[in-house]
Formats: sequence, C-alpha cells, structure tokens
Amino acid sequence: MASKSEAGTEGFDEGNGKKEDMYQILSKVDYSDDVFMQVIEAPAVAAACQAGQFIILMIHEEGERIPLTIADFDREAGTITIVVQAVGTSTRHLQTLGKGDSLTSFIGPLGQPSEIEKVGTVICAGGGVGVAPIYPIARALKEAGNEVICIMAARNESLLFWEDKLREVSDELIVTTDDGSRGRKCLVTEPLKELCEAGGIDLVYAIGPGVMMKFCAKTTEAYGVKTLVSLNSIMVDGTGMCGGCRVSVGGETKFVCVDGPEFDGHKVDFDLLMSRQRQYLKQEKASLDAYLSHATVPDEPVPDEPVPDATACNRAVTAGV
Repeated sequence: MASKSEAGTEGFDEGNGKKEDMYQILSKVDYSDDVFMQVIEAPAVAAACQAGQFIILMIHEEGERIPLTIADFDREAGTITIVVQAVGTSTRHLQTLGKGDSLTSFIGPLGQPSEIEKVGTVICAGGGVGVAPIYPIARALKEAGNEVICIMAARNESLLFWEDKLREVSDELIVTTDDGSRGRKCLVTEPLKELCEAGGIDLVYAIGPGVMMKFCAKTTEAYGVKTLVSLNSIMVDGTGMCGGCRVSVGGETKFVCVDGPEFDGHKVDFDLLMSRQRQYLKQEKASLDAYLSHATVPDEPVPDEPVPDATACNRAVTAGV
C-alpha cells in the first residue's frame, strides 16, 4: 500500500521538478442540477484509502481546499470517485470541469477509516448526498460478513442516486422520500425506529446533513444501539494543525480531520456542529454572488474590491435531504 506521504507527492516529476497533471478527471455524471459525480485518476490515493476516509482537492493553485469523503475507489484502475453537491463557489467551479480536465492537488487518504468488523446486523442510513459515502462502508461491512440493511433518503425521487449500487451490497434496501415520489413517504428516522424496535440491530451508521444525523442518533439512543456518524465540519488543512474542524464529542474537543471523521453519534454535540457550519455564511454568499456574476457576464472585469473567501469548506455530506 502507498503511504500518505506517497499520496501527497503523487504527480511530481523529480526529473524536471515540475508537477504533472496526474489528477485527471476521467469521467463525470450529473445526477441533478446540483449533484454530480467525478472519477479522478489518483493511483496512490486509491491504493491506500479505506472506507470512511476523505480527500482534499484544489482546482487550481490559488483555489480553496475542498474536503470530500471518498464515495468509491478502484485500486486496479487507480481511481477515486467523489460525489459533490454544488453549494458554494468552489464546488460550483468544480462542477464546470469534466472529462479530460485536471486538478492541481488531490491529497489523501485523510482521516481514520471506518470500523469494519463482523458484528451481526448493521443499518447504513444515507441522507441526500450522504448516500455516496455510506456506500463503501456498506460494501465493506457486507464483505466482512454482516447482514446489511440500507436506508436511503431524499426530498424527492429526482434527488435519489446509486439505488442500484446500494442494493448490490444490501440484504435489504429501504427507500424513503419526503414527498412519497419514490419508496415510503417518510423521513429516514421512521424505518430506523421500526427496525430498532424489532430488535437484533447491532450497529448503525448514519451519514447526511447534521440535522439528519442528530435525529438518527436520538432515535437509536433510546434502544441502546451503537451509532456512528461521519461529521462534516468546517475544515482547512485537514491534518490537525489549524483546529478549524474541532467538534465536541462527549464533552471533549476532537478534530474531525485526524480523530474522525466518524464519531459516536450519541456523544456528538450536533447543535454546536451546525452552529459552527453557519459561521461563514455571509462570506460564502459574497464569494458565490461574485462568482456567479462573473460566470454569467464573462467579459465583465473583476472588481477591485476584495471578495471575502468562502472559507467554510464543508464536505459533500453537508447537503440537505
């Protein structure tokens, strides 16, 4: 396996001291107006990564560092799959890139991998774009010999994706939508509660927006079922140096980038997490407004006034269900 240091130096040509375009986008699929998938050529990252880990990419040398949970990987092909919801300047810029384009930086794998062992019956609940990072976890749990029940949730049918992939790694798949356009008309917590009430559930994974994970954890806590969540805090360097991703878990400060991203959902202070996620909304909006105005009027000169950076680099799972 390649080490993290090897992954970090991938794409550097020692012969001429120049960085090559190693992080090429091999394919792109749009799932909706805002959600898209990209397959990135990154052999060293693909060789070392495990379910639950994430990467940080930069579109260009002066771009924002975007942390994204790994949605899939192919060690033989040397590729990493990411699924992104375009919500801010950087992710909307990333959305404009397609097959043949390259990224300046693609660092990983980062974070601690998922706890994969045979425990019995496991529920994997994915909300919105959280369906993407839940997939490799469900696959790994199934390969470890567990019975896997997957719940995928979205606001409506048009926002659902990867149903076929989840079905392949599930003993049972439950689909829910808020409006009932596909599957059951309910929130993800309804079938989760029913399954916990029936008994025999040994572990729950929940990945999605903060509010979704909060109420999944509240649901399972009443039944004493261990619940792991993957947090999507603000993140900058991704290696534990800046402290921007700090969260409170069991009354202790933890760094999502090095201690996580997965934590015991019953111990996470979700209200603090969601409050910190909102702290740069003003700057993010100013940055996005400026980006969109220049995107729609390409010949318009860039204003002299500095535009505040969108520093809240939320991972893809910040999407709402």
